[in-house]
Amino acid sequence: MISTDTSIARRAADNIRALSAAMPERANSGHPGGAMGGADYIHVLFTEFLNFDPEDPQWPFRDRFFLDPGHMSPMLYSILHLFGFYSTEELMDFRQWGSPTPGHPEIDVSRGVENTSGPLGQGHTFGIGGAIAERFLSARFGEVTEHKTFIYISDGGIQEEISQGAGRTAGFLGLGNVIMFYDANDIQLSSEVSAVMDEDTAKKYEAWGWHVQTIEGNDQDAIRQALRAAVAETGKPSLIIGKTIMGKGAVTEDGESFEREVETHGQPLSKAGASFEKTIRNLGGDPDNPFQVFPDVAEYYAKVRKDKHEAASRRRSRFAEWQKENPAPAARLQGFLERQLPELDFSSIEQKAGSATRNASGAVLSYLADHLDNMIVASADLSNSDKTDAFLKKTTSFTRNDFSGAFLQAGVSELTMAALATGMALHGGVIPVCATFFVFSDFQKPAIRLAALMEQPVIFIWTHDAFRVGEDGPTHQPVEQEAQIRLLEQLQTHAGRNSFLALRPADVDETTACWQMALENTHGPSGLILSRQNIPSLPARPGSTRYQDAQEARKGAYVVQEVKGGQPDIILVG
Repeated sequence: MISTDTSIARRAADNIRALSAAMPERANSGHPGGAMGGADYIHVLFTEFLNFDPEDPQWPFRDRFFLDPGHMSPMLYSILHLFGFYSTEELMDFRQWGSPTPGHPEIDVSRGVENTSGPLGQGHTFGIGGAIAERFLSARFGEVTEHKTFIYISDGGIQEEISQGAGRTAGFLGLGNVIMFYDANDIQLSSEVSAVMDEDTAKKYEAWGWHVQTIEGNDQDAIRQALRAAVAETGKPSLIIGKTIMGKGAVTEDGESFEREVETHGQPLSKAGASFEKTIRNLGGDPDNPFQVFPDVAEYYAKVRKDKHEAASRRRSRFAEWQKENPAPAARLQGFLERQLPELDFSSIEQKAGSATRNASGAVLSYLADHLDNMIVASADLSNSDKTDAFLKKTTSFTRNDFSGAFLQAGVSELTMAALATGMALHGGVIPVCATFFVFSDFQKPAIRLAALMEQPVIFIWTHDAFRVGEDGPTHQPVEQEAQIRLLEQLQTHAGRNSFLALRPADVDETTACWQMALENTHGPSGLILSRQNIPSLPARPGSTRYQDAQEARKGAYVVQEVKGGQPDIILVG
């Protein structure tokens, strides 16, 4: 069993505070204050409640931890350092070019970082999406896939508009597998929170159907008690509002407290007005060696690592027994986790020549509903217009405590929907698709961008392309949207791949081909840009079918019809 010795727990939290102060100090930039305030919670959560295997951080049935406030990366890097995922040298390279410890974390599950975070509000919405994916899988495979999703959010994330959609969705669906800690230190970058809002956050989340507790966020006993209650609550998502202390432990040169100061939010302690050296000493550290791990803390974390690995091994043994007893479901689950596509006969999909490409997409979705068991489709209150209703007719929408279907009614919340879909992809085991009008891709851009940065295979359906939307007027006529998406397509990821796959089919058969390409693209998001109006089908070449010809869309461009005489006078590219 993991010890809950209060003295070592306090020492460990102070060690995390010291490391969180040391990183920005050495980098001469960063955000120490919030990370210092969150140290008690992050220590208790990771050592006593979060189920994961330090020797196999990619274990698919681990609990997930999603960080929303990316600026609190020193806290995350510190706890992961104590578990052996980052070296001291890597912490010392915080915010440096090419370092694995950037100012805002970038996804690296092999090191315990579940999501890229930075733009506030998205990280916790990714977590909600991941929790939906877990419910979807557990509805099909039972307790072998069950786990919790822990989320960390700050005052800024609560203020972001996306929190409305994420909070509403989690409450409406009764996601009892979600436990979110709200680090309510009442301080933000340029002011106190009281200068911005005076809402009752607890009542807001209770109105959405959440189980809410408010505690002193630096009281470790209160943290434990709240987490136990949250874990026991299985019918509602849980919110723990922790009233933490910004810059906890910070002192001035004369030893006076420098806690709860706005200045510690976004700059090193020495720039903020505190004494870095005195603060490190106040936390039990050595100012000449501020990156040290206290010997007793190192010994404690070594024991925790061992205990967690053994607990994960026991669960693996139970899973292995389940696999033997249930070979067919086990093989199906493995296929889901490895994103193996079943044999799909796209040539069997009947397309009506000359139809709108949104209708052609609907025909593909109807086929996939029968043949692709782990696809989740979402629509922002437009299923009858974006033609995702063709998928919905073959399944049911998610409701509270019922995830037997495969459709998410996202409501009028395009950004939330895009981030939820990205969270589903981050979780794994499912193929997320989300749909809206192309002009509303503007609402989705922040999540599209992070999906691209994280190389997550989300499929976006965008219908009602171009000015031909007509009578809806200029507000609904996408003109500049494709240029923005095409620019994103040309940007490369860290792996050197194009960060997006934009697909704008010329007719119904190309729509089928583009769906094939989107499903095969496992290294990033794809977007299907589709028409509302009917589009004439291109002619089939002699001896071929239009479907066969459309497969050449994979080239990006191809010859539709040979010119008489064999030599064109001019080639037009549109």
